[in-house]
Amino acid sequence: MWRLGCVAMMAAAVAGNTVWPKPQSQEDTGVAYLIDETAFRFTPAGAGASSSILLDAFKRYEGIIGLTATGRKVAATRRASSATSAAAMITSCSVTVASANETLALETDESYVLTVGAPTVTISAPTVFGALNGLESLSQLITRGLEVNGTTITDHPRYQFRATMIDTSRHYYPVEVILQHIDAMAYAKFNTLHWHIVDSVSFPFQSKMFPEMSEQGAYSPNHVYTHTDVTTVVEYAKDRGIRVIPEFDTPGHVQQGYLALQPQILTQCYTNNQPDGTTGPLDPTSDATYTFLTNFYAEIKSLFPDKFVHVGGDEVQPDCWASNPAIQAYMKKNNLSSFADLETLYEQKLLNILKAQGTSYIVWQEIFDNGAKILPDTVVDVWKGGNWQEDISAVTKAGFHAVLSAPFYLNYISYGEDWPKYYSVEPSNFTGGEAADAKGLVGGVEVCMWSEYVDAANFIPREWARAASVSERGWSAKEVRDVDDARVRLHEFRCKLIARGIPAEPITNGGSPTELDFHNFCPEEWVPHYVRPWTG
Repeated sequence: MWRLGCVAMMAAAVAGNTVWPKPQSQEDTGVAYLIDETAFRFTPAGAGASSSILLDAFKRYEGIIGLTATGRKVAATRRASSATSAAAMITSCSVTVASANETLALETDESYVLTVGAPTVTISAPTVFGALNGLESLSQLITRGLEVNGTTITDHPRYQFRATMIDTSRHYYPVEVILQHIDAMAYAKFNTLHWHIVDSVSFPFQSKMFPEMSEQGAYSPNHVYTHTDVTTVVEYAKDRGIRVIPEFDTPGHVQQGYLALQPQILTQCYTNNQPDGTTGPLDPTSDATYTFLTNFYAEIKSLFPDKFVHVGGDEVQPDCWASNPAIQAYMKKNNLSSFADLETLYEQKLLNILKAQGTSYIVWQEIFDNGAKILPDTVVDVWKGGNWQEDISAVTKAGFHAVLSAPFYLNYISYGEDWPKYYSVEPSNFTGGEAADAKGLVGGVEVCMWSEYVDAANFIPREWARAASVSERGWSAKEVRDVDDARVRLHEFRCKLIARGIPAEPITNGGSPTELDFHNFCPEEWVPHYVRPWTG
């Protein structure tokens, strides 16, 4: 049992909180209740009652719901002044999880039903991960005064893939920052962390099979992710219903780390028919390349339990291949007429390796665009910004699942309110989109934060609460599109993030106080933890 509070029935509904992202169905009863910290308990039930994920979540949400001292004081005052009776008291929250299966995958059922009323709050879900969503919705409904309106929510996500992408190669994020981001993801009901962990400029992943890669390729010995770090992130995320999918981008976006390998698998570039000391993409003609990939991805599979890995495949520059005489001879011998053909050969060999290891893959759209043979369950990440509607139409017309990231690059910033442009995107708004959506071929949405100008100092506030505009697009019904309604609710959600220790930046214009009916502020403002070095 977990103590949280008891609830006294109020005379009428209060100005209650909302849930972000907006539930599929919510019906309020018009009755409000008041939480008393001394009596309320979470009680698990069903086949999944003993889940450590669920029991840990009870402890976590006990802290979240009773977070503010101000809320406790207000609740105590209301209790003292309210006439209550035992019959009107809510004394428990029963959370029923139908299945003991804790497998977290693309197909996992995340639905739940939440009912707030006397004498018991109930949450029922097919899986523990659906129950987590129900707990999050309950926590958002409770006001700072520890009041909650009676309501019934029946909810499920529109899309099964709702991701954020982080880039820890261009700037390194300490593990604690990644965990903070994962918490914010859980609050917004994202369910996938796409971890672009390495790139050409740095290789912070500390491989045990190839330790020389991070020794040479990381910015410093302090800028690495050990196996223990990775396991910490993966387990922390799973406990919050979030999958972690790593990306090791090849054959392009490779240099640091790969330079340390022997035999060398990077293409040697030539100038005037002589090696010029520079390198390009992986050498697709070398057997050593595929030996490395086989061993390296076996190590990755042992660390990241998800069925999927992101293999990249974007922005491969062919100039170095074109300059290399051995590669030119290989192409001629094997009747490869273009560098797209050469890249396709590489990708097919890589994907065959992954298939043999039982791994499915997500690819940047170039692999599809270039005609590589890919498995039916391949997910194509549509990222190019020129005409994403045309690109995703081609992918889904070919029968593949698509993830849409092109309109959701949050690393691009501008002065003013920019979240509405992300919120207004409709992922199925393309030729054939309605039919593709109905078939489930529009797999979901992905927020991207490339880190050329982002590190631990500004990542969280730049990501949040802007990313939440996309989480509602991925979770809520297609018809939920009112920007003015969303503005009020998103501001409320941003204030909840602040109260939970997430330094989310404002989403509205503080210079226009009437924008939110003179409530363009949070009850609790962000106060950083700062130790002044010149004080005793």
